[in-house]
Amino acid sequence: MFRSLGLLRISVAITLILADYAHGTSTFQWPNPQLAYADKQLYASTLSILAQNCPPRDNTTIPAQWLRIAYHDMSTHNVDDGTGGLDASIQYELDRPQYLIKSIVFAQNIGQGQFESLNDFKGFNIIAPFFGSKYLEIRREKSITHCLLLVADVIALAAVFAVAGCGGPLIPFSAGRVDAIEAGPATVPEPQQDLASHTEAFRRQGFTPTEMIGLVACGHTLGGVRQVDFPLVVTDTEDFLQTFDTTTNFDNAVVSEYLQNTTENILVVGPNVTTRSDFRIFSSDGNVTMQSFLSSDLFNETCGTLIGRMINTVPSGVTLTQPISEPFDYVVSEPLFSYRDGTFSVGTTLRVLSDNPDRTVTMLWADRQGSNCPSTGCTSPSTQTEDVFLTLIGIGNVRGLTANRFVFNATINATTSISKFWFEVDENDGSDPIVVNNGGSGFVIEQDSVFIDNGRSEAVTINSTSEQYKQVVVAIRGDSSSSVSITAFDPASDATTPPYLPTIITTDLQLDERNPSEGGFTFFTANVTDTVNFINITGNVGGTSYTQENFDMTVTAFPLVEFSQ
Repeated sequence: MFRSLGLLRISVAITLILADYAHGTSTFQWPNPQLAYADKQLYASTLSILAQNCPPRDNTTIPAQWLRIAYHDMSTHNVDDGTGGLDASIQYELDRPQYLIKSIVFAQNIGQGQFESLNDFKGFNIIAPFFGSKYLEIRREKSITHCLLLVADVIALAAVFAVAGCGGPLIPFSAGRVDAIEAGPATVPEPQQDLASHTEAFRRQGFTPTEMIGLVACGHTLGGVRQVDFPLVVTDTEDFLQTFDTTTNFDNAVVSEYLQNTTENILVVGPNVTTRSDFRIFSSDGNVTMQSFLSSDLFNETCGTLIGRMINTVPSGVTLTQPISEPFDYVVSEPLFSYRDGTFSVGTTLRVLSDNPDRTVTMLWADRQGSNCPSTGCTSPSTQTEDVFLTLIGIGNVRGLTANRFVFNATINATTSISKFWFEVDENDGSDPIVVNNGGSGFVIEQDSVFIDNGRSEAVTINSTSEQYKQVVVAIRGDSSSSVSITAFDPASDATTPPYLPTIITTDLQLDERNPSEGGFTFFTANVTDTVNFINITGNVGGTSYTQENFDMTVTAFPLVEFSQ
């Protein structure tokens, strides 16, 4: 008998029609780790700090580099056969050879910004797995030891931050891209190509001639051409970067300066007619499209749509989540369990949008046997309230949103256990309390037989070597004949150059001699690196198998232990 159930599995149908996440109407629906990831990265990721206020780097800007790498990665797409797209194949495409045309050096993905962008993404270690048996089978068949997913999601997320960080439109974000395991075709448009070649390249990517004009204008509102990368295009050795327009913001100056004949865009007025690709593209319809972009509102609206389509251009067979354009009003974190001395401790959090110092939030739950909690549910107040860090998408002059996270640590009777939980949010302003109960069914816990024991697991530091690791303890409701294994996903990479490939390690856990059996539970343990961010668990108890995929190690709070050697 095989029971493929997560520790937290909500027994309600997931609503798929989530395109309109209007503020004030959405409550996060579990289980959906991709949506949890998408919301977390869009509104709580520290990656956005690097794009805020359009910061400079290498005589250009970080957002310009991020937007460029997103387009270069997507440009492998072919609408005719459904291959390519934004799939992180750029990691394998940075060593394409340089070549000369009329004494000018060209290369598909030339530029230090490509490497630096991937280094940015590597440094934040925000890659998550989200693959099940299908992708594990692919990995085994191809002898792949790294993660197949989500570097591409980070590239798309960075493009969203890049545009917003420079004052551009807010682009909805979807998750679920699948990373390529090899290079795509060399199909990035290049400045020396003629108009017919560019038109065909954009058609293959899925864009019409008019959309080609728009996408180039939107992309070239940031950044420019670096002299070190194209020394025979930017011939002045004192001119480190020839910008596309006179501002660093995301605006339509690239359009207005072109139409007013004041532009210094070297791809419009450069000394070499062969490389005036922007001029050929912009003027290809008699400047009709560019004239329309003199409207800042239309320019921003068009750019938001086209760049959104760009980052959502993926290989056929890849399904993205519905786009998130507003944060969920309520987000429940994965519950953390611990058993000791006959008592369950269940910890979780509820993120609530907008501040209210008078607000109180109560966690309620039902027991598995219906004999311990009243019909209205057992209750536990929040133990603390935390201010939630919000990214540039949510804070300040972009949206001005705030959020609080209410922390709970409920004591549960170990015999009757817990079957589901929910919350009651009281603004204490005379209005009726709001019940957050996952659409009426509550947050259902299908099984309590195999779980990571959050109280017994430890975050270990060796003082003499500064080594850090996590000693994971898994509790099994069974005896020592039970077995458990974990598959750890580590986004950290020891590689010094791309590709930066996450690592997957599967480990059979051993009996934990430090934690003897008690209360019908047996404890198993293994060490994982400190940078592991997700774990899959498989346990066998009395011939029944239990699985939990995508346990988020970044929300755990293991006790800290320091050793000296």
